[in-house]
Amino acid sequence: MDKIVIHGQKPLSGSVEISGAKNAVLPLMAASLLSEGVTTLHKVPNLKDTRTMMRLLEITGAGIEFKDGTLIIDGSTVNNPVAPYELVKTMRASFYVLGPLLARFGSTKVSLPGGCAWGPRPVNFHLTAMEKLGADIELDEGYITAKAGKLKGAEIHFKIPSVGATGNTMMAAVLAEGTTIITNAAMEPEITQLGDVLKQMGGKIDGVGTSTLTIRGVHSLNAQEITVIPDRIEAGTFLICGAAIGDFTLKDVTPEHLSIVLQKLEKAGARITIDETSIHIQKAEIVKSVDVKTDVYPGFPTDLQAQWIALMAIADGSSRVTDTVYHDRFSHVPELNRLGANIRVENNSAVVKGKTELTGANVMSTDIRASASLIIGGLIADGKTDVSRVYHIDRGYENIEQKFSSLGAKISRERE
Repeated sequence: MDKIVIHGQKPLSGSVEISGAKNAVLPLMAASLLSEGVTTLHKVPNLKDTRTMMRLLEITGAGIEFKDGTLIIDGSTVNNPVAPYELVKTMRASFYVLGPLLARFGSTKVSLPGGCAWGPRPVNFHLTAMEKLGADIELDEGYITAKAGKLKGAEIHFKIPSVGATGNTMMAAVLAEGTTIITNAAMEPEITQLGDVLKQMGGKIDGVGTSTLTIRGVHSLNAQEITVIPDRIEAGTFLICGAAIGDFTLKDVTPEHLSIVLQKLEKAGARITIDETSIHIQKAEIVKSVDVKTDVYPGFPTDLQAQWIALMAIADGSSRVTDTVYHDRFSHVPELNRLGANIRVENNSAVVKGKTELTGANVMSTDIRASASLIIGGLIADGKTDVSRVYHIDRGYENIEQKFSSLGAKISRERE
């Protein structure tokens, strides 16, 4: 098993290119199952999660070629609408194949998902939507069996905007008979790109990028060539670290996807310059304490909550970081405290008493974003930090230690 070793307090400078968005490419890969043609995706990050999805697509019968960030998916050979437990248990996003396989084949068998070990993230929104579209759903020995013959358009309202359920429902409804209206839909950029791509493929969708989607079903879709949007969570992770110890530029980024994050960073004292596809950040002279409350897009992302807490650990004053999306996503707090942070959890909030310095220690990551917060903590801290169980970080960040190293960090990967 690998660990990441960091010798902290090295100033970061230069530039780094942001990878394609993991949370965009996974549903796009699933959407390739809707067509019998050849889909080409560019800027695909080489991550554990993208490789898991590739294996899953191969199990369905798709042809896969992946080289230098370009993924080619041949949907003409797909003939096995099954997503087995051994893959779906390792990554929740595997559940994205439910809608496309059901729409294309009229039936599918998909394992209940696994993934990060924290928090209840039920799939009932996905299943209720499929039932409203006309599917019969059964649960048998950990598998969802869905049968529909032909899906029918319906009106579907989500009590809470769900990224996964919105994506799955869009992909199912685009081949359904009649019109589907989704209200309180997720508006994340990754879902917006999925909607745009479905339209490129020949789908008829109005309202992409808003909370109300109107989908008029079509008989078939055509495969497309697509470039994946930049990963706003990776970009936010580097920016948050930059507010503490940086003077560098992010390249190939979409600043408007990070509006609220940039606002919070400026309040914390960071100096930011924005160009069309780049962001330059210069560290705060003194990091100011800034409260954050996560919310669905365009609110502050829950996937940057842990990283923000790491920054607030060295802020001048106290702050409160509240997660309204996942109430128990605070497994990183005791590990940050091992670095000398002063954080306590109250219900779904972390109360952070800032201090001037952290000290290196051995810490253990528990999920993708917790891992990123510990790397930020280690880069800020005085001395040596060992971050263990970094297989989590490999699910969501492409070559993170190499990218930080290119900015001047003393960071490396070693075998434990």
